[in-house]
Amino acid sequence: MADKVSNKSIFLNPLSKDNPVIVQILGICSVLAVTAKLEPAIVMGLSVIAVLAFSNVIISLIRNTIPTNIRIIVQLVVVAGLVVIVSQLLQAYAYDVSKQLSVFIGLIITNCILMGRLEAFAMGNKPWPSFLDGVGNGAGYAVILVIVGFFRELLGSGTLLGYQVVPQWCYDHGYVNNGLMILPPMALIVVACIIWVHRSINKDIE
Repeated sequence: MADKVSNKSIFLNPLSKDNPVIVQILGICSVLAVTAKLEPAIVMGLSVIAVLAFSNVIISLIRNTIPTNIRIIVQLVVVAGLVVIVSQLLQAYAYDVSKQLSVFIGLIITNCILMGRLEAFAMGNKPWPSFLDGVGNGAGYAVILVIVGFFRELLGSGTLLGYQVVPQWCYDHGYVNNGLMILPPMALIVVACIIWVHRSINKDIE
């Protein structure tokens, strides 16, 4: 029972209480870069979930055979290999989104969330908890990306996933898209608003 409770908290805590973006303030750079539209935000979030979950499992499986002095290099090699696979799959099956994400898929390699979880969790835990930790932290990151991307695309372009959602009659009566929302600084402001709401609800977080 203790293991089940522990595994549950490992998976669920990163979604809110220990969210890597709004609590630990990690991975902010990609939040700025890929959230002007909802679709690339979703794809980036799913990519990070996949890379983080499987890299956690791989490092957990081989953790006892990795020499301490080269552990960071080994972690980078594992992450880089998985990122290449994700990048090739996106180019094969979602080429337009791959072009929108550009170099940012490759920069998953340097995402501090990944390296932090590999070093802090996967190096000291078994594969299944490591997998849950990877999925949980990746999902926590992805949720913030999707929320930010939702509001930035809706308010900045009047669309969601490329489909017009603000009715034409709104524009006919003077409604204008907020061009500031598609600029990178607005991503920081939206994240700040999310942090404010989150801290207001979870007052025990320091």
